[in-house]
Amino acid sequence: QVRLVESGGGSVQAGDSLTLSCVASGRTFSHYAMGWFRQAPGTEREFVTGISGGGGSSDYADSAKGRFTVSRDNAKNTVYLQMNSLKPDDTGVYYCAADRIAFRVPVATLENQYDSWGQGTQVTVSS
Repeated sequence: QVRLVESGGGSVQAGDSLTLSCVASGRTFSHYAMGWFRQAPGTEREFVTGISGGGGSSDYADSAKGRFTVSRDNAKNTVYLQMNSLKPDDTGVYYCAADRIAFRVPVATLENQYDSWGQGTQVTVSS
């Protein structure tokens, strides 16, 4: 399995931007598609976005489209989540996850399609 460590969470105001990072170790990073999920208090974890192993394909939840951008730097073993125009509803713990099927089509959106998970980073958006 690949080991994942997220960072970049914090407390921001509505309308602010935040960039999360997830660094992978232990395996060849480009061999994994990567995903971001989030979990708000009292809710189930939900898909936010995913990106293929080469970075050429991505998918977004409707709530993220137009505001969030996923990208990856395979030379740095890192996947990023750029979040703009944040809303209080974006509050939650954000997790990155690795899918060993690097070029799954379409990009995986279900939790059980991902093999490794990070510990999460808290994002709090105040109104």
